[in-house]
Amino acid sequence: MGEALCAVLFDMDGTLVDSEKLWDVSLAALYTELGGDLSPQVREALVGGSAEDTIRTVYTDLGLEQDPRAMAESSRWLHDYTAELFENGLPWCDGAQELLEELAAEDVPMALVTNTLRTLTDKALNSIGAHYFSATVCADEVARGKPAPDVYECAAALLGFDPIACLAVEDSVTGSAAAERAGCPVLVVPNDVAVPPGPRRRQVSSLAGLGAQDLRRVHSELVTRPGERTA
Repeated sequence: MGEALCAVLFDMDGTLVDSEKLWDVSLAALYTELGGDLSPQVREALVGGSAEDTIRTVYTDLGLEQDPRAMAESSRWLHDYTAELFENGLPWCDGAQELLEELAAEDVPMALVTNTLRTLTDKALNSIGAHYFSATVCADEVARGKPAPDVYECAAALLGFDPIACLAVEDSVTGSAAAERAGCPVLVVPNDVAVPPGPRRRQVSSLAGLGAQDLRRVHSELVTRPGERTA
């Protein structure tokens, strides 16, 4: 017998809320501010990245000197711009709110695990609802953001469970890698970017129609019979 599902750890951007499209706007604006144009290839590479990795990639792409002060200022500019966009509210990804409601009704512990900075995450939680989550962990609260496992390890520890007993729900290559490295089986719901298969990953096209029992089944199959399947 495998571990029973004890908790669900949700990524935020592109998994619960369709905020990646707002990041499209703010990243394009940052490129304009820095005198360049954001290519589709670079935008794809930035999906799910930490703030530090994002700015490093932008500066490398534009051939700018990687001056820590300038990079910190660009990071602040990007997050202030994105915060203004978040203030208008965030659209739910299909099925996400319904799934949170069902898990909450069944008293399944949940955590929000995100590479987004705390200040911006708190704005997003005004739309999502902080009450769903027993813990929230942001990349600026651990030593390393995704794809390092730190945020997932921290979230599992805060909930009091072993990572293998927690199902991670992710949309990105970066996030799926982080969850897997922490020891969590992963339900992958790709948003804009394809995510490669893996033995501890199950892919679905949407959260629509998925309920708590579906997540228990996926988790059980991944911890007892690892292998790529379609839920």
